[in-house]
Amino acid sequence: MKAPAKKKSAQPAKRLPARPGAVRKSKSAPKAKPVVKEKPAPEKEIKAGGAGLAFGEFEALRKQLDLSLDELSLRLGLTRAAIKQRRATGRLTTDESGKVVCFARLLGHAVHLFGGLEEARRWLKEPQRGLHGAVPLDYAKTDLGAREVENLLTRLDIAS
Repeated sequence: MKAPAKKKSAQPAKRLPARPGAVRKSKSAPKAKPVVKEKPAPEKEIKAGGAGLAFGEFEALRKQLDLSLDELSLRLGLTRAAIKQRRATGRLTTDESGKVVCFARLLGHAVHLFGGLEEARRWLKEPQRGLHGAVPLDYAKTDLGAREVENLLTRLDIAS
């Protein structure tokens, strides 16, 4: 047995006259709640803002790690031409900024664990058994490697 067919309305739906550039709003659309903005973490700010860190942050990290421009550039995966361009524009890209923040976080964790900047530098630049003999700053070139270095620092912190 067939279900009864629905009757169609004889009158077409009312349409509002279109104004140039006008957008029709649905009456049933829920009203948006006001958004309370908190100050985002630096990593979120970098991703959301579209512009990266100031080039000075790269220089500050370089000095703190006591690395040459070429050494840090190589570890962050930047070419000389890219560094020259970033210096000229005064800003890093969001990806480059993320790497700088990551290296700064590793340095901060190492300083906390070892009690000083010099000790932290030494640990980050020397081969470590916990990384199968790899140098932490070299190992941290990738996101996965940086997480492994962070995990090792955490394990050492817990053990001490």
